[in-house]
Amino acid sequence: MTRPSGTGVGRAWLLALALTGCAAPRPPPPPPPAPVVTVAPVPEPAEAGPPPLDVPPPPSTRRLDVRAGEPTVPVRLMENRREVTFVPAGRVRLFLQGEPEKVVEAPGGTALVVRWLDGTPADRRFRVQTSELAWADKEGIAAERASWEGRGFQVRLEQLGQVYGIAGKILDNRKVLVLLEPALTSAEATARQTELVRSFGTRTTLAEEVRTAARVRLRLDMADGTPLGSSEGPIRAETPGGEGFEVRSVEFAVGYPNHGFETREYRGGLAFSADASGTIAVVNLVTLEDLLRGLVPSEIFAAAPAEALKAQAVTARGEVLAKVGTRHLADPYLLCSEQHCAVYRGRTGETPTTNAAVEATRGLALFSTEGRLVDSVYSAVCGGHTEDNEVVWGGVPDPSLRGRPDVLEPVPGMPDPRRAPDRFLAFDLPAACRRGRFAQPTKYRWEKRFTAQQLDALVEPLGVGSVRHLQPLERGASGRVRLLLVSGTRGATELRGELTIRRQFGMLNSALFTVTEDRDGRGNPVAFLFRGGGWGHGVGLCQTGAIGRAESGQDYRAILRHYFNGAEVVHIYE
Repeated sequence: MTRPSGTGVGRAWLLALALTGCAAPRPPPPPPPAPVVTVAPVPEPAEAGPPPLDVPPPPSTRRLDVRAGEPTVPVRLMENRREVTFVPAGRVRLFLQGEPEKVVEAPGGTALVVRWLDGTPADRRFRVQTSELAWADKEGIAAERASWEGRGFQVRLEQLGQVYGIAGKILDNRKVLVLLEPALTSAEATARQTELVRSFGTRTTLAEEVRTAARVRLRLDMADGTPLGSSEGPIRAETPGGEGFEVRSVEFAVGYPNHGFETREYRGGLAFSADASGTIAVVNLVTLEDLLRGLVPSEIFAAAPAEALKAQAVTARGEVLAKVGTRHLADPYLLCSEQHCAVYRGRTGETPTTNAAVEATRGLALFSTEGRLVDSVYSAVCGGHTEDNEVVWGGVPDPSLRGRPDVLEPVPGMPDPRRAPDRFLAFDLPAACRRGRFAQPTKYRWEKRFTAQQLDALVEPLGVGSVRHLQPLERGASGRVRLLLVSGTRGATELRGELTIRRQFGMLNSALFTVTEDRDGRGNPVAFLFRGGGWGHGVGLCQTGAIGRAESGQDYRAILRHYFNGAEVVHIYE
């Protein structure tokens, strides 16, 4: 897009406006913004009951703002920046903090730079998190607590998430975190995680606590270096006409092979805030529908059938609502634009087909037969059978997230994947995720071979010595391994959890697998062959299966009813 260049007169006007401060009369105030409604917690539904055990309220309240009934979500574009260049697509208004607050306005097409002057990192501590359980799972919470206290640890429980109300609908994403005391430094917490893997075969995460928030001081310049003003805190930018922004050198895929930088365009507004390290975090303030326009194309093939794209749009909307307020609790945003939350490229990533799917399903989300928002998760290829939620994430069974065969009609003689996974993997199943233009045969069924030396290196942190035997002890409805016994020359340990098991063996495509051990003449293992099916956790929507179903004539509502066990699509805002 061609941008008009600034003129000398325009630069002089901007500079004068920024530097006069309170010495000269301030310009007439802009028209008042549209009313902003903050969604406050609504009374708890009767079935939610009292908080389980002694769970304290969340340390900070994170709520969605609703403009004209539609949520606005702060999404991190990048952080750890000391300089950010951006160009408004229309007239821009910028707010700089200080005494008094400065307001800078500039015409569209003006290249502006936010520069870091100085900052202070957040004072953070970390607790090891052993599990994240459903709010209503009192028995599971008590058992998890007793398990760790029985091992000599002091346990802390914390509430995660909130109860929200939007247009009369209750959105409840509360969960309970099981944490180990005390709060530690990052290095100490990481060392404790390593000890837990070695001692108990348990992989954990870290829960962050901010004791003192990060601070940052910024300066706003023209692209040629002409200063426009400094800010004693975040800078916020908006285009009153809704034209949005171009942001240059946006860093993406941090930690992945496709890591790089790209100029991208975004709808909504921008905020330049302090990240945890005291440098600049760039945050896009975007409505949920505009967020989905830039998110859905990264989750599914844009050339997929329209009904599959609609199914993806509804599930993505529900997952955002279910996750907001449960991640990035110590950050100046609610979601990130990477795989940790969902890949989001803004207007740059939009396509006509996915935009049409988002618009056709505007304000729609899945609700269970009990009337509660469904955490509408999804994965790429279920492998012919979806999985139960508790097999992957623990907690109580969710009636909307039950594993079931991914077939269009019953198949006589289909082996039970839980009881006979080897026969199921070899069975010629007409699965929805196996058919159609976008089927992925090497993900639907796959093999991965490790030499004994390679496998020993992968499990070395477990402290069991050279591996002698791998034995699945528990499987889920789809055949995914839930509990795996690893036996070695120096002992044995159990790995629990679908993701824990996949990561331990170099991030397997899925935990739906069998293992064949090749041995030499003396009975010593020389290789381990994993034969598996599927790509991802397998819970909820199978994206490739949704495409197959759409190509077979199912509409998006029928697709969603299948994958979410009868859940219905409901309007939560217009």
